[in-house]
Formats: sequence, C-alpha cells, structure tokens
Amino acid sequence: MGIKTFLIGSSAVIFSASSAHAADAVVVAEPEPVEYVRVCDTYGAGFFYIPGTETCLKIGGYLRYDVRGGDDPLTGVKRDSWYKRTRASLRFDARSETELGTLRSYIETYFQYTNGSNNAYIPKAYIELGGFRVGAVDSQFTSWTNYAGDIINDNVIAYGPDKDTATNQISYTFKGGNGFSAMLGFEQGSTSDFGYNDQGHTKNYLIDDYTPHIVGGLKFEQGWGKLSGVVGYDALDEVWAGKVRLDVKFSNTVSAFLMGGYQSDWDKSTGVNNYYANWEGDYAIWAGLSAKLSDKATLNGQVAYEEYGNVSAALNVRYKLVPGFDIIPEVTYTSYDDNRGDPVEGRLRLQRNF
Repeated sequence: MGIKTFLIGSSAVIFSASSAHAADAVVVAEPEPVEYVRVCDTYGAGFFYIPGTETCLKIGGYLRYDVRGGDDPLTGVKRDSWYKRTRASLRFDARSETELGTLRSYIETYFQYTNGSNNAYIPKAYIELGGFRVGAVDSQFTSWTNYAGDIINDNVIAYGPDKDTATNQISYTFKGGNGFSAMLGFEQGSTSDFGYNDQGHTKNYLIDDYTPHIVGGLKFEQGWGKLSGVVGYDALDEVWAGKVRLDVKFSNTVSAFLMGGYQSDWDKSTGVNNYYANWEGDYAIWAGLSAKLSDKATLNGQVAYEEYGNVSAALNVRYKLVPGFDIIPEVTYTSYDDNRGDPVEGRLRLQRNF
C-alpha cells in the first residue's frame, strides 16, 4: 500500500506540473493583436488609414534638380556660370469626415540647396473644415485662377503674389453643385513679396495694423473648361487689382487659356506695385497652350505682355521618361522696355515625383 500510494501521488504531481507548464506555454506563445494598414480610397490614390483612427493620410512630394544658363529673365543680368538648385519637397495630407464636413490638414516643406547655400521653409501649412481655411499658403489671388501655364518661368511677368511665398490667411469657399464656386479671404501679406522695376524699387507687403488685405473670387467650371475671376484689395495702399481667366479644352490632348489683369493707381515713377498686382503697368495679359504630343511628351507654351512695354515668352516639353520621373527642358525669352535688355535663359529640370 505504501508503494502504491507513493506511485499514485508522484503521478499526480508530475501531471499537475506538466499541465501548468503547458498552460504557461500557451500564454507565452499567444501573438499580440496586429492592426494592418488599410487603404483609404475615399480621397483618391495614395491615402491610407492611420492605424487606430479613421483619419486618412497621404505622404508624397518630389526631388528636383534644376540647371539654368544664360541671362536672368527677371533682372536681365548675364550669368557668368551655371545656376543650380536641388530641392526636396515633402507633403503631408490628412483628412477625415466629420458632422461639419471634411476636416483636412495639409503641410508642405521645402529643403533646397542653391548655388552652395542651404535653405528650408514651409510654403504651405493650413487647416480646412467645411469650406473654411486657416493657415499659411500662397495668396488666393494667385491660386484661385490656377496660376498661369505649365511653364517653369510662368511668372516673369508676374500675375500676383509669388506662388512659393506663403501668407497667413482666413478664407471661405462655397462650392455649388453645378460647377459654380465662390471664395472670400482675408490675408496678412508677406515680407518677401516685392514689386520692382529697372530702378530697383522694393516694398514690404506685410500689413502694419488690424486691417487685412481682402480677396474674393468666382468660378464656373464645366466639361469644356472654366471661367474664373478674382479681385484683391491692398489694405496698405488702399488700391485694388483684378484678374479674369478663360480655360478651354479643345480635345483630350489640346487645351489653352487666356488671362487678363488690371490694377488701380499704377505709378510708373516709383515702380512699386500693390500687393496683388505685381505686373508693371495698369494691365497685363497672359496666354498659353498645352498639347500632348505622345503618351510621354507634352508641349507647353506661354506668352505674356504688360502695359509697361515688356513681353515674355517661354516654351518647354514635359517628357515622362518613366513613371514618376519627368525631364523638362525650357527656353525663356523676355524683351524689356528698359535697361534690362532682352535676356534669354535655358533651363533643364529633372524631377522625381512620389
């Protein structure tokens, strides 16, 4: 009986120990829950859900290498060497749906190395909700009419505050269901947007009191193209400027635009423009054409004229060597009615988009 009792007891101890060890093994081997990244197709390609949230995020940007030779198209100064710039841009676009509409935050950064000098800045950082926008971004006077043509040197004869220079702003955009939209905005201006002429006059356009610059626009868009207009009031000098643009799609491969601008109280003696109209003269005209030559190559051209007597023309070919990589050779010719002469610049841009 003693031996039998001992054997039974030993078996029970061994079985209990084995069971406990097996239970421990199961707990240790249990994998942690994993939440895989989900594709968000609500806002287009490239968006994904941030894990654990209902916010969709898109990360993109480009890496660009520019080489320029010849004359500076803005000043007419003859270059003695190559002008080179490498720029890296990162963009973060986060969106989610709320009871007030789409909530969006957008950030774009520039890191660039120009002729041996480093520079970094944020040209765009803003929040949008239900048509309202607050933050820093290029002026609505420039962007509402979609800038100018698909040309690198599209602003030799400028059509508004510089497209790479941000202004703090508050704006509201109403979008109708029939292609109609309207916009009203209040802007702070910028310390780096300057009017200039051959005499070198410059001006700071940052407001100096509580009265903001004011900009408003209307737009009508259909399958054939669109018609847009924008008006800006410079609160510093109490002057205004306006632009009207017509875009026409002739076919799936050919499109064109015509845009005209007018400003009040242009003063030729000082050469200083108002914040919204940095062309020289009461009026200016821009026209452009885009034609797709093949699946990879698109020809773009633009010509512009301002009342001061200056004419600028540019022509390029945007060639998609492989998906995501563009090669753009461009030639710009400008004829100035002053001592800047007739500068000619050649440029080559290599850009990897992602």
